[in-house]
Amino acid sequence: MRIRIFGLLATAAFVVAGLLGSAQAFAQNAYITNQGDNTVSVIDTATNTVVGSPIPVGKSPGGVAVSPDGSKVYVTNSGDNTVSVIDTPTNMVVATIPIPPGRFPGAFFVAVAPDGSKVYVTKGAVENEVSVIDTETNTVIGSLGFSIANFLRGVAVTPDGSKVYVADGGEFDVVLVIDTATDTVIAEPHLARFARPFGVAATPDGSKVYVTHGRGVSVIDTATNGVIATIPTRFGLSGAAVTPDGSKVYVTGANTVLVIDTASDTVVGSPIPVGSSPFGVAVTPDGSKVYVANSGDNTVSVIDTATNMVVAVLPVGQAPFAFGVFIQPRFAGTPGKANCHGKSISALAQTFGGLNAAAIALGFPTVETLHTAVAAFCGASS
Repeated sequence: MRIRIFGLLATAAFVVAGLLGSAQAFAQNAYITNQGDNTVSVIDTATNTVVGSPIPVGKSPGGVAVSPDGSKVYVTNSGDNTVSVIDTPTNMVVATIPIPPGRFPGAFFVAVAPDGSKVYVTKGAVENEVSVIDTETNTVIGSLGFSIANFLRGVAVTPDGSKVYVADGGEFDVVLVIDTATDTVIAEPHLARFARPFGVAATPDGSKVYVTHGRGVSVIDTATNGVIATIPTRFGLSGAAVTPDGSKVYVTGANTVLVIDTASDTVVGSPIPVGSSPFGVAVTPDGSKVYVANSGDNTVSVIDTATNMVVAVLPVGQAPFAFGVFIQPRFAGTPGKANCHGKSISALAQTFGGLNAAAIALGFPTVETLHTAVAAFCGASS
């Protein structure tokens, strides 16, 4: 079987020079922002251990987003209205980007465009702007203002990079949809009154966006930008993360994590108990684990998605928030055929000393699942 799989892979049309990237691209660290002590903790997701010393950033770090190639981490610091840029090979801050001041400070949440060229930063308090950062120069190149918004929170970019969805948690209870080609609002899906939308997450195929709020989760159809379902809960929700296969959404709230089946848009299974006041949540690239930042007890809970049980509790810094996509991606570069060039996939075997070793190093349970992941990566629409 190993010889057959190798032959299939070596002669396949997929080529992966860009996919391989540097050795650091194979790391799948989780970056946890600690609001209480102005640091970022780094967790090795392969071993579930905190590695290195906490990384000093700005004041009250909250939002976090890893670049598509895994080389940079963007951290919003609401206390001094800046964005810290962490270089992942060294885990050091290499730039601090000031966000233009408004009526109040508060760089709140952050998302990176799929091609890695731009970063979108929402402002909290009573601000109504999204700042746009050019990642090449690490400078703010524009600000998108909205007349109706007054408390921008979660932000997500669709996988094709064409739209940005922003939760307005103020009095209007809407989600703003931004066309990235024109940087203008093209839709304003309304949620239930007093819902206070908070977190936003898009499915991998870009067909749906899940929005957490004070009454549960609302589902937006990205083709029409209409709300097509609302999943009620007994308590308000904050963070949301979709599994890589798009089948489940993990949402945080009330010291628990709920699991939503995306086919039926219903909560499945029992609530998963985690730590106190969970906010940030992210899924590993292979979909096997979910990491939850518990701001109330300074821990991160690790959930095994096969059993939906907590398998580890890791101490981090004070008041961990980690709101955003805080785990490094599986492969370097932007998904799509344009990124798979240079030499055949057999380079994986050469790099790691065999495909079985490659699968283990990259966190895949079998060679077959490694093959499937690479096929999906290189076959994605560019």
